[in-house]
Amino acid sequence: MYQYCGMAQIYDSFMNDDIDYNAWADYLTDIFSFYGKTPHLIADLACGTGNISIPMSKRGYEVIGVDISTEMLDRARKKSSLAGQDILFLNQDITKLDLYGSVDAVLCMIDGINYITDPGRLKGMFKRLNTCFLNPGAVVVFDVSSVYKLSKVLGNNTFIYDTDDIYYGWQNSYIRQKRLCQMDLSFFIKSGTTYQRFDETHLQRAYSVRFLKGVLTNAGFTNINVFGELTFDKPRKSENRIVFTAQKPENAE
Repeated sequence: MYQYCGMAQIYDSFMNDDIDYNAWADYLTDIFSFYGKTPHLIADLACGTGNISIPMSKRGYEVIGVDISTEMLDRARKKSSLAGQDILFLNQDITKLDLYGSVDAVLCMIDGINYITDPGRLKGMFKRLNTCFLNPGAVVVFDVSSVYKLSKVLGNNTFIYDTDDIYYGWQNSYIRQKRLCQMDLSFFIKSGTTYQRFDETHLQRAYSVRFLKGVLTNAGFTNINVFGELTFDKPRKSENRIVFTAQKPENAE
């Protein structure tokens, strides 16, 4: 089944327990300050259900959310409306982005980059971003699940999540030669007195720090930095999530 189709209906119920999105929004604001920038218009790529888009909008940024999953975007629109936030959500493949204009910052948070499993498409995306959609001096921020996390923490392991309303099994297979982690998930969601089952398969690529820094450099970005999760420190060897920041040159046309 297509990624984040049926899963969209329960995504927030377990992700919100693992990720402090307000802390990430504060951290992203600190990154903008680190670069001496106060962006007005931000594009949040692979925005999912809006868990980064909405808190960034609440902090006064104008936000465009982009995602390939219509089901995730449906939830994002409902959540942003309930939160009183006016966010434009676009249903697009981020490797074929068309923003119809330029922005002051681009975000791609919580594994969005890992889901681009073709390195060539990833390189093309960053070149397209820099060439077509970024104002001079614009800041780019993204994170990845690290090689350590995908190969060692998730690896070839199985996880079970069980509550009164949701049960799922998550079985992983890590293909070391290709640096690919396949995640096979089976969900059982309570509906009245019965449970609805659906299955999804997710595939993520483990990208090295060296490779991603090279991608950013070759795409024309400068002021490239690599941090540990929610810090401004160098990533540890056992870091689960690694943050990359970069900037389009101020004098770029």
